[in-house]
Amino acid sequence: MTATYLTVGEALTDIVTRADGDSTEYPGGSPLNVAVALGRLGHSSHLLTMIGQDARGEQIRRHVEESRVQLTGGSIGPEPTSTALAMIDAEGTATYQFDIAWAPRETGLPEHVDALHTSSIAAVLSPGAATVASVLERYRPTATISYDPNARPSLMGSAAQTRPAIEAIIARADVVKTSDEDVAWLYGTDDVEDVVASWRELGPAITVLTRGGEGAVGFAAAGRIAVDPVKVEVADTVGAGDTFSAGLLDALGTAGLLGAVQREGLHAIGAEQLRTVLARAARLAAVTVSRPGANPPWAHEIDGA
Repeated sequence: MTATYLTVGEALTDIVTRADGDSTEYPGGSPLNVAVALGRLGHSSHLLTMIGQDARGEQIRRHVEESRVQLTGGSIGPEPTSTALAMIDAEGTATYQFDIAWAPRETGLPEHVDALHTSSIAAVLSPGAATVASVLERYRPTATISYDPNARPSLMGSAAQTRPAIEAIIARADVVKTSDEDVAWLYGTDDVEDVVASWRELGPAITVLTRGGEGAVGFAAAGRIAVDPVKVEVADTVGAGDTFSAGLLDALGTAGLLGAVQREGLHAIGAEQLRTVLARAARLAAVTVSRPGANPPWAHEIDGA
């Protein structure tokens, strides 16, 4: 079942430097990766972002178009395209340093979407955070809202400064996905499951915690549901969490649970249905982990396998 999605957030160039010193540039950014994953799965995927009229911006534009993603009208401007230096350690884990400007233009947006997703720096970094909030409010009466805090400490400031902004967005979201590392930084605790479970009290129907090689766990009215990871040989983890977010939305669309009219049904999702949603997301993320860079699978690679 195809659906229409709008993803709002940064697109940038990942400059990936591996442990052996080899360096490669890829189009990246958490929101861009979600939009690309949804486009490759056959959905109508739109991206509100901000890229420059430079070589890196052109590479990003080609990348999203080849992945069947439509850039909204205000996504290309005179500013240089932002970058992220992603340093990959011997285990394939990435750490980041950013050079980013974020001031998107709220123009040329699709009239109707089934779900809106935002994540990462875009939702909290001024001045663009105000645009993200405005777009979220515009679509919330009709669309499912999905959010991934995707903490970036070097840009977000201290955890204490960042938590109120993140929790304000969580309160307006229907689906929230995060990682154990992000929660540990935001709350300074090892009891990360308790934090993510407690987020449901703010309003979301479903909250999800990814745990790398230990799989993922989801929380809903039906309770706590855990799924094991799909075992693959790890190339790197770049874009894995973003593919997982797209997988959640893809699976919820298949289940007929997207759109504000389905909000009550989403809150009532059953344990086995949630397990199916999580398993789909984990399967998609495993493909991304198995190959270098943020390279989400196409529908034929998953559904035709």
